[in-house]
Amino acid sequence: MSTVLISGAGIAGPTLAYWLAGHGFRVTVVERGGKPRSSGNPVDVRGPAVPVVKRMGVLPRLRQAATGTTGVSFVDAAGRRVGRMDMRAVQRPDEVEVPRGDLASILYEASRDRAEFLFDDSITALGQDEHGVDVTFERAAPRRFDLVIGADGLHSVTRRLTFRRETGTPQSGLVRHMGLYVATTPLADGAAGAGRDVVMHNTPGKAIAVNPRPAVAFFLYRSPEKPGFDHRDSEQHKRMLIEAFADVSWRAPELLDHVRTADDLYFDSVSQVRLPRWWKGRVALLGDAASCVSLFGDGSTLAMAGAFTLAEALAAHPGDPGAAFRAYEAAHWRLVDPKQRNVAQAAALLVPATRGGILARNLATRLWPAVAAATRLKHALAW
Repeated sequence: MSTVLISGAGIAGPTLAYWLAGHGFRVTVVERGGKPRSSGNPVDVRGPAVPVVKRMGVLPRLRQAATGTTGVSFVDAAGRRVGRMDMRAVQRPDEVEVPRGDLASILYEASRDRAEFLFDDSITALGQDEHGVDVTFERAAPRRFDLVIGADGLHSVTRRLTFRRETGTPQSGLVRHMGLYVATTPLADGAAGAGRDVVMHNTPGKAIAVNPRPAVAFFLYRSPEKPGFDHRDSEQHKRMLIEAFADVSWRAPELLDHVRTADDLYFDSVSQVRLPRWWKGRVALLGDAASCVSLFGDGSTLAMAGAFTLAEALAAHPGDPGAAFRAYEAAHWRLVDPKQRNVAQAAALLVPATRGGILARNLATRLWPAVAAATRLKHALAW
C-alpha cells in the first residue's frame, strides 16, 4: 500500500483522495485553512467532471446546491438592461453551477472517511530520494510518504518547494499575470436583489456584478501587474479595489462600502501557470497548482477531471510514479491547453477594454441563440 500526501483540500485534493483511497492507497491531505472553505464565487461542474461526480455518487447533492442562475444581464449606469445571455442555452444535461464552498464541502464529505485530513497546517520542506519523500510541516511531526501531490492552488507551496530548483527560474517566472485582477465578497441574503440573473455593469476595462445565489459581489478589472502585490494582504486588496472602482457608478459606491468592512474578501491576480512539466521525481502537481486556467469556471471542472486521471494513472502503474505522472500529464494536457488559450476571449466578453468594445458586446448578445448553438458544438469538440 503506497502512502500519498496531498497538499490542498479545495476541489482537486478531496477528489483525488477519494479515488486514490478506492485504489488502495493510504492518503493524507494537509490544508492550510482550519476547515474547508465555505465561501467563493459559483463554479461549473461540466464536461469531463460530470462522469467523475456521478461515479462518486455526489451529483444529487450538487443538484440540490445548484445556484439556479439563469443568465447574465448587462446593465447601464442607471440599471437599465442593455444586453443579456441566457446561460441555460449552453448548459448540457447533468451540468450544474454550484457555489465553490458548497462544492468543496460536498467533495470533502465524500472523501473524509477515506483519508486522513490535517487542517490548519502546511508543508514547509520537501526532500525526496528514489524511494520516497520526507516532509516537514508547520505543526505536525515530520513524516515520510511514497508520493506527494500539490493540489494547493495558484500560489502552490508544493510548486515553490519543488520546481524552482529544477527550472532555474524564479517562482514568478512560472506564473504569468494575464493583465487582470478579480475579487469576490459575499453579500447578505437579498442584497443582490430579485431575479435569477447575474447583473453586470461595465465601464472600459472594469466589470462589477452581483450574483443572486449565493449573494456575491464580483469585481474584475484590467491592470498591469502591481509591484509588491501580496496575495495574503487583505488591506492592500481593499485599497487596490477601492482605487480601481472609485469612478464607477451603478451600485459600485454601495458595494465598495461593503468591501471596506468585509472580513471575507477574495482578491487575486488572474494568472496562468506554465511549467515544462507537472512532476519531478515523486512529487506532482494537480489543478491550479499545475495549470491555472481561465475566467469561466473551468478550473473546478478540470481539477476534478485531472484528479480522476491522475488516480487512474497511479493505479495503472504501481511502483512506477514516473510512468504514472507521464500518462496523467499527456492525457490531461489535452483538456487544459485549449482552455488556457481562451482567456483573452473571456476577458473581451466580461470586461471589454473600451466603450466601443462594451457596445459591441452588448449588441452581440442579440445574436446569443446562434452563439449558444456554436458554443454547444465547441464544448462538445473541446471536451
